[in-house]
Amino acid sequence: MGIWEAVAVCAAGMIAGGLNSVVGSGTLVTFPVLLAVGLPPVTANVSNALGLVPGSVSGAIGYRRELTGQRDLVLRLVGVALVGGMAGALLLVTLPSGAFDLIVPVLVGLALVLVVAQPRLAKAVQERRTRDGGTPRPHGGPVLLVGMALSSAYGGYFGAAQGVIYIALMGLLLDEGLQRLNAVKNVLGAVVNGAAAVVFLFVADFDWTAVLLIAVGSAVGGVIGARLGRKLPPAALRGVIVAVGIVAIVQLVAR
Repeated sequence: MGIWEAVAVCAAGMIAGGLNSVVGSGTLVTFPVLLAVGLPPVTANVSNALGLVPGSVSGAIGYRRELTGQRDLVLRLVGVALVGGMAGALLLVTLPSGAFDLIVPVLVGLALVLVVAQPRLAKAVQERRTRDGGTPRPHGGPVLLVGMALSSAYGGYFGAAQGVIYIALMGLLLDEGLQRLNAVKNVLGAVVNGAAAVVFLFVADFDWTAVLLIAVGSAVGGVIGARLGRKLPPAALRGVIVAVGIVAIVQLVAR
């Protein structure tokens, strides 16, 4: 990897760390960059998952104030996130690599749809809360647990827009502000990335240069995102994510 390619990977990691702290979808930045510097898709995915763990942790730490009073909820959801993340990672390393090449463009496309639909999802959350009159739902019930388990399995396999899915599910089934839900999302993202990374360490091939560069960038980006992300224009942020995602799809299909 040349010097400018290394700079690009580290910068992508920083942007991804910031995006993951605020809305998720950071993989839509790092994944196409790793493809562009020549990594095979599966190697790019597992290297990306491991590299983004420090960013997920720093983002969760940055939102620690919003986690106050949510200990029971976090503990309930961490368990399903751990199991789901490991299951998704095992699927990635069990299925033929050709299956990943076929599935991931579809997953990226789905992620882009979710990113674009995020304002409508937020509106649906608000309408549901108004309609229900603020009826307390402290844990979300079995529907939330099943939904979060499936979302975590998706995240362990390929994590693009996983955070958007988390926010949508929790927003519809829990009575908490979006910033507090975002704090929980960051903790769960760290758990899923960490669980997948543990599986990958034993059974997958990494590009350790890419892992290190993304790890450094994402750790810094996670802190910046937690502090400044709320000030970013949401429409502009979604536009960047969609543009990068389209580039990823084109690269995947063209390979």
